[in-house]
Amino acid sequence: MQDSQTQGGNSQTLCTELADLQFETVERSEGHSTVIRFRIENRAVKIGDVLLVLEGDEIRFHGLIGSIDDKGWAVAADRRGSTIPA
Repeated sequence: MQDSQTQGGNSQTLCTELADLQFETVERSEGHSTVIRFRIENRAVKIGDVLLVLEGDEIRFHGLIGSIDDKGWAVAADRRGSTIPA
């Protein structure tokens, strides 16, 4: 039986506006947040899903969700393309 927190069948994309995202920087590179920790409200979101952060029509962060703790905090990484300020 598949564990939704460690294995996923089909991934989904969680899309949000940068202005609406409350996050903490976990790792940074060249002034940008490359790994972030953020709150998940939707219980259907699972490890392996994608976080897409937009500012208008510009993609600011696009990364895989690598962990979700039991309190609803998730960690996602975009080590190559993030332009979210740290």
